[in-house]
Amino acid sequence: MAQAAQAAQAAQAAAAGGTALTLLKPAGMWLLALLVPLVVLYILKIKRERRRVASTWLWAAAQRDLMARAPFRKLIAQIPLILQALALCLLALALARPASRGRELTGDHVALVIDASASMAAASPSPTGEQSTRIALARQVARDLLSSLAPGSDVMVLEAARDARVVAPLDRDLVRVKAALDRVNARDVEGDLGAAVALAVDRLRQLGGSRRVVVLTDGNLARPAPLAGGSMPIEVITVGGPVENTGIVRVDVRSGTAPGTEREEVQGFLVVANFGQHPRDLYVTMRQENASDVLASRRVLVQPGERLPVVLTFNATPGDHRRGLLFELSPRDALPVDDVAYSRVPAGDKLPVYVASASGNSSWLERALAADPMTTVTSGTLDTLASARLDVDTFVVVNGACPPNTPGGDLLIVDPPPGKCFGTMVGRVIERPTFTSWEAADPRMRFLSLDGVHLGKARALKPEGPTQELVRTQEGVVVTDISTSSRTGTLLGFDVGDSDWPLKASFVLFTRNLLEQARAHRAQGVNGPTRAGEPMRVALPASAEALEVLGPSGEPVEASLRGGLAVVAETPRVGLYRVTWGGPQAGSEVVPVNLTSAAESDLTPRALDVKAGGEVVVSPAGAMPEGHTEWGWVLALVALGFLLADVWYFTRAPRRKPA
Repeated sequence: MAQAAQAAQAAQAAAAGGTALTLLKPAGMWLLALLVPLVVLYILKIKRERRRVASTWLWAAAQRDLMARAPFRKLIAQIPLILQALALCLLALALARPASRGRELTGDHVALVIDASASMAAASPSPTGEQSTRIALARQVARDLLSSLAPGSDVMVLEAARDARVVAPLDRDLVRVKAALDRVNARDVEGDLGAAVALAVDRLRQLGGSRRVVVLTDGNLARPAPLAGGSMPIEVITVGGPVENTGIVRVDVRSGTAPGTEREEVQGFLVVANFGQHPRDLYVTMRQENASDVLASRRVLVQPGERLPVVLTFNATPGDHRRGLLFELSPRDALPVDDVAYSRVPAGDKLPVYVASASGNSSWLERALAADPMTTVTSGTLDTLASARLDVDTFVVVNGACPPNTPGGDLLIVDPPPGKCFGTMVGRVIERPTFTSWEAADPRMRFLSLDGVHLGKARALKPEGPTQELVRTQEGVVVTDISTSSRTGTLLGFDVGDSDWPLKASFVLFTRNLLEQARAHRAQGVNGPTRAGEPMRVALPASAEALEVLGPSGEPVEASLRGGLAVVAETPRVGLYRVTWGGPQAGSEVVPVNLTSAAESDLTPRALDVKAGGEVVVSPAGAMPEGHTEWGWVLALVALGFLLADVWYFTRAPRRKPA
């Protein structure tokens, strides 16, 4: 607690405007000891040589010196003595490295944790009055702290974004550490200080000597975990003042039908939140990517603390499908990243369905699928399926076969032949099996019952794991889950025409569940979240290869492809990511990534969660002293000037007296 109290006292002294002259290396003052021999040289008498002269009249003064028994003479203030003494004093002070500053950052090992969340990009005035950002202020405070670091200390820099990251390991070279600070920028993600502080404490715990953690943040955190370092002192420095901000905290786009015209209509749903103390008069616009024309616009008045829903619509054409959409608020405010949201035009209101049959007869399935008014059903054979140019989101039904490389999206296999089928072993024929149980929690089996359904025959299925069993009979499993990382698949081990299931309402519910699931996958376009900073998973055809992912600014993004699933480990920026792949079903996809975080958009001050019992001191950056300025080089130049003056005095030409 003594270190925490010392830091608090130093902050109070700096806040009062006082600065002190601190000598970083007092050992340099040893040079002042040379003043003693310098003075001795000026008071010692000169030892003269004996010589015979014709008369001693001109050497009376020298004779008196020889007759004196004291080895010293009276000190007379001479210009060379004064110049040399001043030069010696200034050189001693220069070697001591005097500096003006308010305090010294103590600690043998110091960890600087810098908040790099989205709110750190908010505009904030600098101490000089110029417009800056919170992250720029944090970097400047960090540089000042590094300049006040005690000699011999080492420091490490950590970035606290969605995940903690070490920017610079422990190093005593402040030039390298300051260069690493320049690489710390605010990301379009939610911040997590707790993880970064825990990482810093873990790295310093194994070191000896005094250790401390300094955290630079604005306090606007989405996950405000308690800050605690155990026996290690933590100093939290807050940057940025309260700022009023309005942002888009939710966005969703759906495809529907315009009332009255029955035309396809794209509907964008937004939620605009005002986190300020004054109402905001805004324009909300919608436009397509790389286009300046506005598709729809609304003028809204958002009251303080209000979350206002906004709906924008436009009539889409087939050429608009899958193109990126931008929603913007104008005029912009302190945090530009939440004034823009991204989405994409849904791929039409009707789901394409392709039915391929080995026997050419799938009437029951085609009737049930065509009964949904939001589907477009196309039928063909297995040969046409292999050569068909299907959309990547097409719901594919295969009857009587199990082709290994089936194009399209979600998949339904009906009555396959014996053998391996997408990991499930299709086995012997079961005569007149009786249903005993089914997975009602699975989305494909919800709201339906198989009681009273009779099968003529079915094939026993043996999936890879028990979790893939969907429908069981007394004789074995007859329906399994054959989903992969890129698509949802269902395997029926019987022909629906060899049962009375099509005559039951449960059959219609089953097909509707499959279609709704495929329609949701088609509208979403990705498997997993599209929040900035989180991994992005994009479902691609199983035959996809030569993957390329470009970021919002066209920069290449590292991604991996496995089993028809493209995975981008990190999405640090909001915007439209373009995924392109090759292969038999080559294509491209636009994936929107948004912040949409109320916690990051709310820029009002919030108290940090400080765990009781820990040495944690919280102070604003305004209470911190400015970085120290060393004056040793100035003193060294002045000392050099005195030495040059001394040389000039000795070498000057003597002034002649007028005759």
